[in-house]
Amino acid sequence: MEHTAHAQPHAGSALAFLLLALLLGAYALATRPGRAGRRWSPWRTLSFALGTALLGLALAPPLAAFAHADLRGHMLQHLLLGMFAPLALVLGAPGTLLLRSLPRRAARALVAFLATRPVRTLIHPLTALALDIGGMYLLYLTPLYAFSTNDPAVHFLVHLHFLLSGYLFTWSIAGPDPAPHRPGLKLRLGVLFLGTALHATLGKLMYAYGFPQGTAHDLREIQAAAQLMYYGGDVAELLLAIAFFARWFRRSHAGPLGALSPPEKGKTAAPAVTCRPDR
Repeated sequence: MEHTAHAQPHAGSALAFLLLALLLGAYALATRPGRAGRRWSPWRTLSFALGTALLGLALAPPLAAFAHADLRGHMLQHLLLGMFAPLALVLGAPGTLLLRSLPRRAARALVAFLATRPVRTLIHPLTALALDIGGMYLLYLTPLYAFSTNDPAVHFLVHLHFLLSGYLFTWSIAGPDPAPHRPGLKLRLGVLFLGTALHATLGKLMYAYGFPQGTAHDLREIQAAAQLMYYGGDVAELLLAIAFFARWFRRSHAGPLGALSPPEKGKTAAPAVTCRPDR
């Protein structure tokens, strides 16, 4: 079945590829020793490039056409945009690179902004979990999915939400960028396990009860998409767990390096900036 929203020509694909190319070019430019101050890890560059490539694959016309006609294609886009691409992008530590590239005053201002209570609440793992997994429950268990297939703007926002919330959740769990007041590893591990369980439960609900409802997808197609979500999500979450435990292992053997120095008691301005990936 081809939906109204999906029937729009892929005019946005060229713009999306251009933005991805600009993003990757800016990242590569910032890794130059003259801007970064010291040599940047080629593995982080490779990871970020992989992330942009996965985004390009998700938005490529062939996969978009598959997603337009089949829920399994939509689910494949969901996995790429919301889970696999964010993991590769996060491990590229673009936040650290940004701090290194900004003038010192601007970097300090950015760190101070990240330390404000609203931002700390937004980037907390539990908030990220609610936005990421909660958004999936809202999309697939309510009429929102059917509505998104008939409205191009909502369809675009759904994909944007997949990417942003997936990035935020991945970053909150295993992001190497330094961040003030980041919750401890045990809390992050608990949230990771909770997110894994909730994602798997959603896949089972979709398979058992035929969600999303109110669409022209037949039950067999929905169940195949639910299985793709369930098993594909397992792979992505396993990779995220590996990244998380690698950080935990490195920290336990090298000490808490890389964190941003908290402001002195009674002071909120000009926190020290350590522009290297957190361990």
